[in-house]
Amino acid sequence: MPYNYLQQILDARVYDVAHETPLDYAPLLSARLDNHIWLKREDEQPVFSFKCRGAYNKMVGLTPAELRKGVIAASAGNHAQGVALAAKRLGTKAVIVMPRTTPRIKVDAVRGLGAKAVLHGDNYDAAYAHARELEKKQRLTFVHPYDDPDVIAGQGTVAMEILRQHAGALHAVFVPVGGGGLISGMAVYIKKMRPGVKIIGVEPEDADAMYRSLKARKRVMLDHVNIFADGVAVRQVGKETFRLCKQYVDEMVIVSNDEICAAIKDVFEDRRSILEPAGALAYAGLKRYAEKKRLKGKNLIAVASGANVNFDRLRYVAERAEIGERREALLAVTIPERPGSLKKFCRILGGHSVTEFNYRYNDPKAAHIFVGVQTGADEKVSRLAATLRRHGYPVLDMTDNEMAKLHIRHLVGGRAPNAENEILYRIEFPERPGALMDFLNRMGGTWNISLFHYRSHGADFGRVLVGMQVPAKDKKKFQAFLKGLGYEFAEETANPAYRLFLSQGGN
Repeated sequence: MPYNYLQQILDARVYDVAHETPLDYAPLLSARLDNHIWLKREDEQPVFSFKCRGAYNKMVGLTPAELRKGVIAASAGNHAQGVALAAKRLGTKAVIVMPRTTPRIKVDAVRGLGAKAVLHGDNYDAAYAHARELEKKQRLTFVHPYDDPDVIAGQGTVAMEILRQHAGALHAVFVPVGGGGLISGMAVYIKKMRPGVKIIGVEPEDADAMYRSLKARKRVMLDHVNIFADGVAVRQVGKETFRLCKQYVDEMVIVSNDEICAAIKDVFEDRRSILEPAGALAYAGLKRYAEKKRLKGKNLIAVASGANVNFDRLRYVAERAEIGERREALLAVTIPERPGSLKKFCRILGGHSVTEFNYRYNDPKAAHIFVGVQTGADEKVSRLAATLRRHGYPVLDMTDNEMAKLHIRHLVGGRAPNAENEILYRIEFPERPGALMDFLNRMGGTWNISLFHYRSHGADFGRVLVGMQVPAKDKKKFQAFLKGLGYEFAEETANPAYRLFLSQGGN
């Protein structure tokens, strides 16, 4: 007998462990995109993701004999917590196999719910294979994270709530896609109840198994997956989820890691909530889709699917969010190596706020600098680059250069054998628009700058590490100059880090 998804979603038993989550209107996001944006807050579930719905709906239907033996699952984290919570509620044991790359916060949460967490492999596929082996050896019941009709029906209750909470006109619902369980259940329900509503799936770059499968009209196995959004990092979608998506999903959108980081920041600024990368995926796709299609005044919903993120990962998110929003450009620029050239370069930047500045003296004729600049759009970057070239500065746009963003920006520098009489200072100045230019004006062109590192962190004070070539006879004059700046400063010439990695002598 065919599985009646609509009836099974309506009858799904999820509310013993899950609750109906809010559909929050996002005023700041709506104003920015000139559309009406809502977030379905599945990050507010007891396990901070929607996964408890499908896991419980599957497990509550097991026989008493199956429950006595226990269950096993493979998961990157959120399904694991859903299974662990369901097992605790039903009084059965649960073994969860998780990749070794799973964020610690998710592993600890699984163990905190009383389940046994087994760390195996570096990705979901390795964990899945090991879980299947343990299933046979220990005679446990396997609870699939997405490719199971009962799991799919449980996840479909998210859509049931959305249509109940938003009875008015609705243009599209954006759903994060990993193996396809959530979007399959939601798409079936929405297309049965309101077929005019678009269902749009969102995947990250290099983890786009559903997009490639739908394009090829068969399930595709990815050679490797991008694990930044670990909650959707699967190499192959499910058989049943693929079948349903072929029938009910309208479009797929692919976004970059930087766009995901920007989406995390956007949601935080609007709702003061921090989503995990997979949790912000749907909103990242909504932004890209709305801009590409030039939507105006439409009602759009994004599923905020989870909030299980390691705190340490937020360092990366904060670093990349401005680039993902296209509010920051990273440029490699070559300028003449002579006193005053740095100040002249910053003057040419005009009204652009400098967010980062990395420079180390090396060549007596040319200086290669790595600079971050706040921008509003890609065309502004092009105009800025054109302006710099008109002034004779060779320019390379590094904004989309992954190696530059991940590594080179932090490695600009090293030793400078030609930087004679170098002294090093750490200086703080009030952070405001034009503050860096004001600082350089005060520095003047008396002494050559041999090292310069600055990064805006949105704090009250800007922090600069600056190296100056000051002959011994000018030391007193230089000290007087520093005191006249009116800024907090401290000499770092004797700092062992400078001696080891930057100074001419290297000891």
